Amino acid sequence: MDADQPQPPVRVERRPVDEAESRRANGPDWDRYADEYQATHGEFLGDVGFVWGPEGLTEAEARVLGPVADRDVLEVGSGAGQCSRWVRAQGGRAIGLDLSFRQLQHSRRIDLGSGVGVPSVLGTATHLPFADASFDVVFSSFGALQFVSDIDLAVGEAARVLRPGGRFAFSITHPTRWMFPDDPGEEGLVASQSYWDRTPYVEVDDETGRVSYVEHHRTLGDWVALLADAGFALMRLVEPEWPEGHERVWGGWSGTRGRFTPGTAIFAADLR
Repeated sequence: MDADQPQPPVRVERRPVDEAESRRANGPDWDRYADEYQATHGEFLGDVGFVWGPEGLTEAEARVLGPVADRDVLEVGSGAGQCSRWVRAQGGRAIGLDLSFRQLQHSRRIDLGSGVGVPSVLGTATHLPFADASFDVVFSSFGALQFVSDIDLAVGEAARVLRPGGRFAFSITHPTRWMFPDDPGEEGLVASQSYWDRTPYVEVDDETGRVSYVEHHRTLGDWVALLADAGFALMRLVEPEWPEGHERVWGGWSGTRGRFTPGTAIFAADLR
């Protein structure tokens, strides 16, 4: 996508959206946005880099996945494969999966440029195309999970493809962020919506009336229950602080907000 190209006008709504509509919206949306996303954020992410969120916390610092060398690792919502490429550089056998074909094309481009290849497949978090107990680690760095309506299926699929004792780790928009407007400035510091309102955030194309983007909200308690119901034991919950001197603005994330409220939540759970 050309960053200078005018984008279609959208209106923002909060309303129920099922899995089929979420998928129809978010797959094409990521295909349209992939070029701009990689041009804007690629340097920050690194071709062979593992960043958990806009705060810039890396896996080398957080050590959320545990050891990855000589382990089978699946990244769900892998985008251009930056995180999986980092895992491979550490000796892990990482595979990527993403809903966006265009993002996977960027992954292949970076494979060739970096010399670190990531086998990747087109697929969805709710129907992982892998056999039971295939992986030691499944992770998602701001990937598929917050775009999924049938989240119980996605968490269940992660459990299905993990071996006993395997690690499931993922980062999402911090649930408390949904109380505030998606504004990186001071207006984004004033709570305007109930934390317990789980109605999805929806963008609708004004010209066609079709849903063009969906993001789903769950509370911290919802995530704990989802993990427990799927057979996971929660091991860590990381809430990265905004680092001093980090001036990057990414959507609603910024130093203005990050110094007062968390923008990212990282969960790590082990399959019992």
